Amino acid sequence: MKQNTKLTLSIIIISGLVGAFTGIVIYRIAYSPNNSASDVAVVSNPVSQTDSDSDFNTSTNLFANLLDNIKNLIPKWVELKPSEQPKTSASPTPIPTPAFYNSQVAYEQRIIEVVQKSSPAVVSIIITKNVPIVERYYTNPLEELPPEFQQFFWPFFQFEIPQYQERGTEKREVGGGTGFIISSDGLILTNKHVVSDKNAEYTVFLTNGDKYQAKILAQDPIDDIALIKIEANNLPTLPLGNSDGVQLGQTVIAIGNALSEFRNTVSVGVVSGLARSVLASDQMGNVETIEDVIQTDAAINFGNSGGPLINLNGEVIGINTAIASGAENIGFAIPINRASKDIRSYQTSGKITAPFIGIRYTIITPSLQKEKNLPVDYGALVSKGQNGEPAVFPNSPAASAGIKEGDIILEINGQKITADRSLSAIIKNYNAGEKITLKILRDQQELNIEVVLADRPDTL
Repeated sequence: MKQNTKLTLSIIIISGLVGAFTGIVIYRIAYSPNNSASDVAVVSNPVSQTDSDSDFNTSTNLFANLLDNIKNLIPKWVELKPSEQPKTSASPTPIPTPAFYNSQVAYEQRIIEVVQKSSPAVVSIIITKNVPIVERYYTNPLEELPPEFQQFFWPFFQFEIPQYQERGTEKREVGGGTGFIISSDGLILTNKHVVSDKNAEYTVFLTNGDKYQAKILAQDPIDDIALIKIEANNLPTLPLGNSDGVQLGQTVIAIGNALSEFRNTVSVGVVSGLARSVLASDQMGNVETIEDVIQTDAAINFGNSGGPLINLNGEVIGINTAIASGAENIGFAIPINRASKDIRSYQTSGKITAPFIGIRYTIITPSLQKEKNLPVDYGALVSKGQNGEPAVFPNSPAASAGIKEGDIILEINGQKITADRSLSAIIKNYNAGEKITLKILRDQQELNIEVVLADRPDTL
């Protein structure tokens, strides 16, 4: 029953009760023997006192019975005390919001759980170094003139030229990046270009606000991978997955120090490409080709470099390393298996070694085949460098195996060399000291040549 209906019914019932009671009172007064003729109306058949009292009692009993019957008809809410009256509201009572969001969508909830578990192991790396303090001051070229000339020109040429001078140095934040902890005693994986400045200092910030000075342990001579260390214990870590099983369309999560300002920024996307080769440059102007990398549309910004690319199992499958300039949501990550190989190399030898075969080459494409009239449209053509450097390094594994300029390397251990999978990308999967078999096309003949890989020289 609506509130207005209840109010109307209450008014009707109460009015009826008041009317009935008033009628009885008037009746009692009218037939009372104590009343004079001047106080009451004259009736043609006056009743006796006994009859009057009897009628009043009868009326009173009838009224009492009527009141009891009416009370039985009154809804229970009329009899309730004001404090017990049910409260109504124009809008339903809001449901209390839980303290923690719990998604009813399994996919979304899985992302939330992975982020919550992974974030404590992702660190921000702040780069500081001593930079010159440059001051600006102004000079007037007329000051160098003789006084008599100054007096002549001064009223007409009063101007100053800005000049700059150095006044000492000051320590200043010059950049930042991201890393992630892979051992509880403070071993951190990041990009080589994040920690490439030997004159800089690197400070690692944990998600709880703790900060540590970092020491550079090792840098990959080819890949954009580096290991650094902080002095701490019982730290959260991220497990490393297997990047060989990554699939197109697979959901991935990127976490990093976006723009070196927004720490532990989370973005979600998919694997949008595999085995990409990109030409990357850093803020220092260094340029290098990064091969066989994972492409993703998860947002990666400056400062995210060195951060993890994580699958829905909470495993790292890549190290975020580059973005495509002039595009939106095109980022690249180094497959984590290459970093796992570097970690094993450091743990066994104290440094990160890279396999070295000792040749310069050009990837053959259909256009290059047509230009040079080559017999095949794939493979690696052993050729001189842009400045005439020798095609085969002296005293290298390739030289020892008899590889010559003009040879076309078609396969390595059965893997075909193409524009999407270059010779160096395949070589990276092996270690120094391992023996590989090259299928070579020379003078229209195919040859199988074995080569024992060596450590890449530090001078390269």
